[in-house]
Amino acid sequence: MIKQKESTIAGWGNYPVEVCNLYRPDKVQEIAKLIESGAQPSYISRGLGRSYGDTALNLRAGVLLHTQFARFLHFDEQTGVLECEAGVSFEEIIDHFLHRGWFLPVTPGTKYVTVGGAIANDVHGKNHHVDGCFSEHVLDFTLLLASGEIVRCSREEHADLFHATVGGIGLTGIILTARFRLIPVESAYIEVDYLKARNLEHAFELFARTNEDYQYSVAWIDCLASGSSLGRSVLMLGNHAPRSKVKKGDPLRIKRKKKLNVPFNFPSFALNKASIKAFNFTYYNSYKDERGKIVDYDSFFYPLDRIHNWNRAYGKRGFVQYQAVFPPETSYRGLTQMLERLSRSGRSSFLAVLKSSGPQNGGLLSFPFKGYTLALDIPIHDAGLFPFLRELDQLVLAHGGRVYLAKDSEAAPDVFAQMYPTLPRFQEIKATVDPNNRFSSSQARRLQIVEG
Repeated sequence: MIKQKESTIAGWGNYPVEVCNLYRPDKVQEIAKLIESGAQPSYISRGLGRSYGDTALNLRAGVLLHTQFARFLHFDEQTGVLECEAGVSFEEIIDHFLHRGWFLPVTPGTKYVTVGGAIANDVHGKNHHVDGCFSEHVLDFTLLLASGEIVRCSREEHADLFHATVGGIGLTGIILTARFRLIPVESAYIEVDYLKARNLEHAFELFARTNEDYQYSVAWIDCLASGSSLGRSVLMLGNHAPRSKVKKGDPLRIKRKKKLNVPFNFPSFALNKASIKAFNFTYYNSYKDERGKIVDYDSFFYPLDRIHNWNRAYGKRGFVQYQAVFPPETSYRGLTQMLERLSRSGRSSFLAVLKSSGPQNGGLLSFPFKGYTLALDIPIHDAGLFPFLRELDQLVLAHGGRVYLAKDSEAAPDVFAQMYPTLPRFQEIKATVDPNNRFSSSQARRLQIVEG
């Protein structure tokens, strides 16, 4: 039997913190036996722990660690189809395949995520308006069910289970392996245009004007700006740079950068309205409109990955990442009201990121749909933050939007159910393959996705 270790763990936001029973199996058969044994009331999978809240927590119950299942199984050089175990990280994929001319089809803002986690959270990136979520590039995956059976899921085979698992935060079973397509690239660099927006209205105009011209599109927002400057932004618009534009040695390799580290939790007062306002002023004014800048992939996609343990900068109490999506017809109004409330409340976000999003996919609990998404990192300075976030939930709901499960740590079950009208269908499918809720999490119980 696999050894159990009781441990206090958290998501990347360091909130909430819970005591869970950790297991690190070495073989798939060990996982099946463990689930069958009933040693714990339920289990949830955990990769590199980069979801922010309680998605991969399971209070006083089982958490299965999967990073040891990290083998590449097959790669087709002609089609770019990679088959690997679910514990393989995006960092490992880049390290092995970028110098051969292949890159990830979709990536979030960190490469420290596993393939299994990317599917379970149906991650998206700066190219959702063009390429959708990660799952849209997944051909199939194998899933270990609560019964011990292993099934292959695709859009043709066990299609209902495929769409329940994509974005299903680990509640349908354990993803073991996956096949998905990488994309061909000529270099490890991105050609970026930087455009400054005076305010949110100007940012929306720039997004609308440029969306069709760029594969990658994102804006940093000064969420403390107010009045005529509300929502002032810096847009970063990019495409993969062709080999001919890279004036460096090997265009498919970049120079390794020195890693920084936050060795301890900062004092809770370090990130406050004044310090964030100063940072935002400096950051916004450090940019100017600039076109055709060649930037390495690491700097463009993963600027925070250069700082180990950057989450400690938010202090011992941690922080909440809050991400919401609004449909096109209410995006400007909804985001304006959200930014106004943030500015008035003084609950400022050190990192606020605006992206345009494309059509919704078939994942029953997948997050993005066509419109605009805003992600906020808000320090937890006092308990008053959570009533404020629930006010934001109501604002999002009133404008036809929803929040992202991979970032959520506070939503109420009735609000969540209204945001995800396909929840009953998801629960139907889960009840078929996991009638005893062997797969559960603290988040799933809090949101009443499962009973308990």
